Amino acid sequence: MTAWGESLGVEGSIVSLLGDPTCAFTKALDLVMDHPGPVSVLGNARSKRFAIFFDDGVAKAVNVSEFEGDPSGDSDPSASCVEAMLKTIS
Repeated sequence: MTAWGESLGVEGSIVSLLGDPTCAFTKALDLVMDHPGPVSVLGNARSKRFAIFFDDGVAKAVNVSEFEGDPSGDSDPSASCVEAMLKTIS
């Protein structure tokens, strides 16, 4: 995650990139993407495409990009992008 943060230019900023290799956090949030389409390609369940806004350690907003026929949100990830989150929290 450190290398990804550095490549995005967010390492050392207020943005935190966190891994979830055992899917424990994803399962606790009920954000597991277990649709048979992506699982058949990826080989196992993954997290849905989502963004969470935390304020002082408390989750205040969750935006998820998933649609009928597009469980991974690949065709339109905008719901979990920064613009949508800024709109949600404003």
